[in-house]
Amino acid sequence: MASFSEKSKIQIPNLQRRIDAAQGRIESDLIFRGVTYLDVFSCQWRTGDVAVIDGVIVALDEGLKAKRTIDARGKWLAPGFIDAHVHVESSMMNPAHFESAVLRRGTTAAVCDPHELANVMGTPGIQYFLDASEKMHMDLRVMLSSCVPATHMETNGGGAIHAQDLLPFANHPRALGLAEMMNMPGVLNSDPGILEKLSEFSGVPIDGHCPLLRGKALSAYAAAGISSCHESSELEEAREKLTKGISVWIREGSVAKDLDQLIALLTLETSTSIGFCTDDRNPLDIAVEGHIDHLIRSAMKSGVAPEVAYRAASWTVARHYGLDRGPARTGAIAPGYRADLVLLQDRDTCAVQEVLVRGSFASELGSAATEKSTPTNSIRAHAPAESDLLGPQGNVHVIEVLEGKIITGRQVLKSSADGVSKLSVVERYGNGSKPANGYVFGFGSLSGAIASSVGHDSHNLIVVGNNTRDMRAALASLIECGGGFCVTQNEKVLERLELPLGGLMSSLDPVTLKDQLLKLKLASRAIGCTLSEPFLQLAFLSLPVIPSLKLTDKGLVDVDAFKIIDVRA
Repeated sequence: MASFSEKSKIQIPNLQRRIDAAQGRIESDLIFRGVTYLDVFSCQWRTGDVAVIDGVIVALDEGLKAKRTIDARGKWLAPGFIDAHVHVESSMMNPAHFESAVLRRGTTAAVCDPHELANVMGTPGIQYFLDASEKMHMDLRVMLSSCVPATHMETNGGGAIHAQDLLPFANHPRALGLAEMMNMPGVLNSDPGILEKLSEFSGVPIDGHCPLLRGKALSAYAAAGISSCHESSELEEAREKLTKGISVWIREGSVAKDLDQLIALLTLETSTSIGFCTDDRNPLDIAVEGHIDHLIRSAMKSGVAPEVAYRAASWTVARHYGLDRGPARTGAIAPGYRADLVLLQDRDTCAVQEVLVRGSFASELGSAATEKSTPTNSIRAHAPAESDLLGPQGNVHVIEVLEGKIITGRQVLKSSADGVSKLSVVERYGNGSKPANGYVFGFGSLSGAIASSVGHDSHNLIVVGNNTRDMRAALASLIECGGGFCVTQNEKVLERLELPLGGLMSSLDPVTLKDQLLKLKLASRAIGCTLSEPFLQLAFLSLPVIPSLKLTDKGLVDVDAFKIIDVRA
């Protein structure tokens, strides 16, 4: 006589129900009648019935009965969309509100890297997202942050996270693998700590982060076991990555917008290795343009066949991360796959009518559990004196902002030249160091200041302006409220968005956040800022792993040379 484990005792009745429902012995929970659905395996559209029981697709055959039948003739059914790489913190929303913003747009799963919060608070930041993922309706998976801090040329709050710090999370059911390996020099020069992380996680997906990397260096990076990259901004760069076995995630965030440059690479043949991601997308852009649905629409407008675009948005990513395997497999419309589905009113415009998660309509589900505790102010800095925000005068190295890019140019200009703004980064974790000061070109002729506690990836305070009085006022405002975004003029706060959770996230709902961001944008324009997304554009000016010139709390970083240089030219 067979002896069953406790796990089998639970699963066997479920399996029997699936088998019986597929053969019509019992009713399914739900059937879509006459729907045109995407067969991701052949990358073709087929018309038929799709039956679901217990949150799982069990049949694609006619003649079955269900407790709930939906006449879906003339409608389209696609697998739920999967964001291949996202920092939920960059949405400024807590996980529950992030879900409410993106789920209704068809994003049923996301692969997140919590390194923003981990840089602020260490491994508890990773645990925060693992805990949150277990309370959500959408399938939020966590890649374990590999580079905290990103480099030695900045100060973070969580300290250095080593391989041994990550291993306790490795077997968590929501953990997928090792998050973006931003320390390219560490990989290419065989840094012992980097090699230990790559070795310990060699059996699971390892995400990459290698902007503009080509040739032998790219080969070495891939040979280290890194199998994806979301940082391609040039077509031939992305093409080379594909040929070397690196999956390319086409990114369209609020600042980094790479779809137009890369979309020609997405074809039927390459759609097994190209997916979509948002990386950093704010609630205003999500509300106005969309989430992964926006990338699908944009791809189809650029000439990508619908079946290819929807496949890239689902099965490709699921297959890469192993989400298409196991008892809860997803990413396809086929028997045995979880019923994470998007019912489309119109396929060619990605007009979402209904979204299903595990066979339940998202519109009929309650909200995910929200964070109830009041976050403590994580900013330990004091507002600097105005004199401490003065940089060197004369000919200086100037960071050149490139709109729609997180890579930057570089120029040598006079510190007083038209369009050159002052830029300062203030270490926020209580070490008492003086601000690092530099210069930036591309914000316009400012008559005030813009400050942010979102300063990738260590999230020190960063401020841009034309005078130190307004810069200090903006910094003081953020220190007082625990972080966020702020616009000042004549030493008065014009607008402020508070982000009290780690200086990164708000507990406000998506609609309220959207309205607040609109007010901030209007305020930034009122002081002369010409950038369409000044706040996240500012946030990336302190990220020293993206070429070419950045400013951290320790000074001006020449990313190409991977060292701190003098601001004076």
